[in-house]
Amino acid sequence: MPELPEHLRHTPRPVTVAAIQMACGWDADANIACAERLVREAASRGAHIILLPELFETPYFCIEQDARHLKLASPLEQSRVVRHFSEVARELGVVLPVSFFERAGPVYFNSIAIVDAGRILGVYRKSHIPNGPGYQEKNYFSPGDTGFKVWATRFARIGVGICWDQWFPEAARAMVLGGAELLFYPTAIGSEPPPAIAVDSREHWQRTQQGHAAANLTPLIAANRYGLERSLQDPQGLYIRFYGSSFITDALGAKVAEAPPQGDAVLTASFDLEETARLRDNWFVFRDRRPDLYGALVTLDGQVV
Repeated sequence: MPELPEHLRHTPRPVTVAAIQMACGWDADANIACAERLVREAASRGAHIILLPELFETPYFCIEQDARHLKLASPLEQSRVVRHFSEVARELGVVLPVSFFERAGPVYFNSIAIVDAGRILGVYRKSHIPNGPGYQEKNYFSPGDTGFKVWATRFARIGVGICWDQWFPEAARAMVLGGAELLFYPTAIGSEPPPAIAVDSREHWQRTQQGHAAANLTPLIAANRYGLERSLQDPQGLYIRFYGSSFITDALGAKVAEAPPQGDAVLTASFDLEETARLRDNWFVFRDRRPDLYGALVTLDGQVV
């Protein structure tokens, strides 16, 4: 057999990703210790990029409106959880997107610091801020001003959104157009609080993100918390049962790993980034895009003048 030309050869680019699932209480030391234990387990299983849940340092305080919770925020350089996991990432030689409650001058953001083996590449601030019973994030966070970013880590180019961002296909598409080879979504999502206790969006939540992976031919990693969390102001009446079910999809949107609704979990999956790049090229969804026809997407009401 004649030797293949270099441009036709397959040179594997393997990467192993992990999603961490955990419960969160008001003992920050315990939360950080649990997260570190699970990160170390993921690293011991060969994970290169390890995703922790959204705002895992504390319970999901956005369940209620209470300005006292603003005291939980800190600037990036003073964030205890970012400093701690920067050292863990440096020791293990892994990439950790670390969720934290950021204070920047007089405003606050729901943010992710991208830590590459101890080096902070930068911060993404959550773009879409929800507001509804039990998810009172507009009381705490300003809309992110960073735009959707792609990070060139030592293992892969990654895009990272945060929770409510994951319901918007525009965010995933923007990150993949920017060169993201993997999509990561740290999450805090569960049942709607009373009186809407019959609402369970777990499967919709998964299917939405599976669609992002499939439409962009890009593997996706989602990490959620689990457990029952109650309001401090109304502990008998206001609660959310976070439904875990963290998962990883392949580039076709199929789930390749999934955690149960309850319990700590470390999910891992391995991908060949060269293989997924070829798959993406051979589906031609980016070649055949028509941005000249998508003007309605940059309006609020869909009306193009």
